[in-house]
Amino acid sequence: MAEADASAISVGPVGVFDSGYGGLTILRELRKILPEYDYLYLGDNARAPYGSRSFEIIYRYTLEAVKELFSRGCHLVILACNTASAKALRTIQQKDLPAIDPARRVLGVIRPTVEILDDVSRSGHVGVLATPGTVASHSYQIETVKLFPEMRVTEQACPLWVPIVENSEADSDGADFFVKKYIDALMTEDPEVDTFVLGCTHYPLLIEKIRKYAPDHVRILEQGRLVAESLKDYLRRHPEMDIRLSRGGGVEYLTSENPDKFDALASVFTHHPVKSTRCTLD
Repeated sequence: MAEADASAISVGPVGVFDSGYGGLTILRELRKILPEYDYLYLGDNARAPYGSRSFEIIYRYTLEAVKELFSRGCHLVILACNTASAKALRTIQQKDLPAIDPARRVLGVIRPTVEILDDVSRSGHVGVLATPGTVASHSYQIETVKLFPEMRVTEQACPLWVPIVENSEADSDGADFFVKKYIDALMTEDPEVDTFVLGCTHYPLLIEKIRKYAPDHVRILEQGRLVAESLKDYLRRHPEMDIRLSRGGGVEYLTSENPDKFDALASVFTHHPVKSTRCTLD
């Protein structure tokens, strides 16, 4: 009887959502650490960037994307976007999921990053490099204080890092200037910082320059591996969700933008060719 019940359970891919391309760095690490699962990536590129938009708009757009992924068979969705995680995740979890389907789950990228800070930082001083929208939300400060009240978090907005990456200028001299500028500003504000959190999923594409200008004693945390390890642990603790995830090692890509445009830049993030399908969100 148990076998019959198990076979009747519908399964689907892990949904991964971002407002643009950066979430592909999260997807890349998910596929490295959990390669047996299927994945469905959705980028709302037509309406990106989200960072400068209001809370209400970010919440509405994110909910539309989550519902789209649910409609395509996903039981679990990762918001691989710091802005969406900061401004929409909690509302979706508390308000919308109980009405849509209490058995489905939506997870973010901020909490898995914050949870390890106490193990990493010796000084108790952490610097967050992020987009202006994420910094304005103070989500990293809020989540860190909940877990580690004595820890000091200094947030530094890096408004030009995403445009540098998306315009294929990550290797340019101009990128050096702006990477150094924001790191210097952060360290000037708090010289005791010994850990950098890269609070935007685009930033791993600037990792070599960030390492170049970060002080030698500073440890740099990239979100992709942290989120992937957190999901692995989550599925171990929640077998009732694990059995709802299909296993075939496949990946599909959806974009609200022109697929040819998406595919060309997405390959920079994934390190392999991408073939996407257009998806309308409303």
